[in-house]
Amino acid sequence: MSNMESFHYDDAIVRKFTLVTILWGVVALSAGVLIASQLAFWQLNLGPWFSFGRLRPIHTNVAIFAFVGNSIFAGIYYSTQRLCKARLFNDLLSNIHFWGWQLIIICAALTLPFGLTTGKEYAELEWSIDIMIAIVWVIFAINFFGTLIKRREKHIYVAIWFYIATILTVAILHIVNSISIPVSFLKSYPIYAGVQDALVQWWYGHNAVAFFLTTPVLGLMYYFLPKAANRPVYSYRLSVVHFWSLVFIYIWAGPHHLLFTALPDWAQSLGMVFSLMLIAPSWGGMLNGLLTLRGAWDKLRTDPILKFLVVAVSFYGMSTFEGPMLAIKSVNALSHYTDWTIGHVHSGTLGWNGFMIFAMLYYLVPRLWKNDLYSVKLATAHFWLATIGIVFYIVSMWVAGITQGLMWRAFNPDGYLTYGSFVETVTRIIPMYYVRLMGGTMYLTGILLLLYNVAKTIVGVKAPEDEKGTAPAIIKTPHAEGSFLNRLESNPIRFALFTLIAVSIGGLVEIVPTFVIRSNIPTISAVKPYTPLELEGRDLYLREGCYVCHSQMIRPFRAETERYGDYSKPGEFVYDYPFQWGSRRIGPDLHRIGKKYPDMWHYLHMKDPRLTSPGSIMPGYDWLYENYLDTSNTKAKMKVMKVLGVPYTNREINYAVMLLQDQAGEIDKRLGKNDNVNTARKEIVALIAYLQRLGTDIKSKK
Repeated sequence: MSNMESFHYDDAIVRKFTLVTILWGVVALSAGVLIASQLAFWQLNLGPWFSFGRLRPIHTNVAIFAFVGNSIFAGIYYSTQRLCKARLFNDLLSNIHFWGWQLIIICAALTLPFGLTTGKEYAELEWSIDIMIAIVWVIFAINFFGTLIKRREKHIYVAIWFYIATILTVAILHIVNSISIPVSFLKSYPIYAGVQDALVQWWYGHNAVAFFLTTPVLGLMYYFLPKAANRPVYSYRLSVVHFWSLVFIYIWAGPHHLLFTALPDWAQSLGMVFSLMLIAPSWGGMLNGLLTLRGAWDKLRTDPILKFLVVAVSFYGMSTFEGPMLAIKSVNALSHYTDWTIGHVHSGTLGWNGFMIFAMLYYLVPRLWKNDLYSVKLATAHFWLATIGIVFYIVSMWVAGITQGLMWRAFNPDGYLTYGSFVETVTRIIPMYYVRLMGGTMYLTGILLLLYNVAKTIVGVKAPEDEKGTAPAIIKTPHAEGSFLNRLESNPIRFALFTLIAVSIGGLVEIVPTFVIRSNIPTISAVKPYTPLELEGRDLYLREGCYVCHSQMIRPFRAETERYGDYSKPGEFVYDYPFQWGSRRIGPDLHRIGKKYPDMWHYLHMKDPRLTSPGSIMPGYDWLYENYLDTSNTKAKMKVMKVLGVPYTNREINYAVMLLQDQAGEIDKRLGKNDNVNTARKEIVALIAYLQRLGTDIKSKK
């Protein structure tokens, strides 16, 4: 019998992460309600810093990385200590992790409203902040694995498996996706372009959902659900199957976001097939969670924690069924670019992530502060408000999405588009935006009840001392015993290595051929680099978040070619750093917008969209007409582009500003205004230049 060792858990760091989880949750959901309001009432777009295009990335980043992120760290640090019977590896690293992560979130909140963004889905932050993320994540990894090494339990529990997969995979995803060349401290260009960048974006983007919003939350499920129900996990074998099949299959599914686009057919097919395969392990995990509650169902009537857990796991099952269904090509043809996708994303985030977090918070707060929860009735009210709110939100987006998809593809008996004006498809679904706003407001009200409940629970309560634990020290034996899985679970480093191999295979198979085999990305000789003015205009397009509402990818469907023009070709995007393919159409696709309308049309449209498109919900961009175009970095941008392979000549770079001014002057002349205002030096001219260039290279070839 080994000697018993005494130690204290580090609960102080868990309390910190718990409190900021609630605060950032309020911020994230408030931002979500605000941008939902802006779609329902376009007049609420208040100036450049509070426009939909700039606020939506803030909502996304705060919801994912601040709300869910801090909750993950709180849950991992609390559960890992108890599962390992050991204090966290290093208190200083824990605090650096905490304050470093909050600094990252604040930097995001300070940069994104000013349009300082890379324009990459789920990865909008610039290179300098990306480096901070990498550093803090490494600190988190050292702290976590250090704790595993000093553990007093021989085997690592199933929850820790999912934590290991999260830490390793997120590190790989973040580093690969974020590789870029800086232009300045807050401006960079990714090393990938066009279709290659699209694949990397969604290899990262979908797996950010998989390994930041799913695997760590599954780890929390495997810890907190048995604790709340006071029941063991239903099946160890099912846990094993769930973990290894999930981490292997998930990484392959990214291309399902790029079906019917410029990706090679083989990559699209792989994405679809592996997405369908995801149903099996996901539902295995759902059943493992729900069946863990066997014998505890009677507690559901009175215990709000179990209420949240049951609905959370149910939403996990629903989302992991809906996702693969949306990955089927025939379904995706209807759903992609519509609000159906938005409903799917929020059913997972609000239902699965949100409810699991709420359950964890209601479980943790009384234990961390050694005080009874202020009001169980308020917690129950929170549950019902959030549940009904989600239903309103998701159903409205389902209806809106299917309506959009059917209207976009509808033809009349004469063979013409039934709804030739895109605005018709927007105005039809505005009532659904009202319902979505109501649902989001209910969900926000629920978390405000949580905030009040927690505040009343902890205010005036002195934070207790760290909980004391006792456990026998591990007796290290030269040879591990038991089955292969048992031996694997007794060696975290070996377990991490096998996990790394499992998650790497899919990424390598999909990404490497797309980069190496030239035939996957055919070149088109007519496609030329952007002029200096067009390049600056493209950066303005990114700054204003135009990609949030507009796609630049026309699929080879009759309905789309009839509406927008010739379908998009892979070789047209070879100079697009990053690739702004877009994932949603609140407005029409813009890939063939170039030369479709005169310059004056764009000039009036950006000023007041309702002048050119009655019924539009797009906000005006008055500041583009007031701000002078900043050309101080134009040469530096072109130099970076040349390093990336864009064939700019030294003369074009040296005379960039002069060439820019010449093209701006030509546009100003074509505008032919009578207001005596010289617009040649204003930002609006650069944006017009970019819009007029879109999709015209291939036209000129014909």
